[in-house]
Amino acid sequence: ESSCCGMAGAFGMEAEHYEVSMQMAELSLLPQIRAAQDGTLLVANGTSCRHQIKDGASKNALHFAQILYASLKMKEEI
Repeated sequence: ESSCCGMAGAFGMEAEHYEVSMQMAELSLLPQIRAAQDGTLLVANGTSCRHQIKDGASKNALHFAQILYASLKMKEEI
């Protein structure tokens, strides 16, 4: 399950919107990510969402294409 990261593209990167962006992310997304077990695969297709997750929860999220690529690569090796 997920919720909005609060970035809305470049909105959250603008100094005047930083606080509201972080408040939005702290409503649900960042607490859930911090509570996720180690090894949980985090997926976020938006570049700004991945930045918010990294900056706000110190975790790395992958784009769906990265997961698909890794899956196809693993299939090749089998």
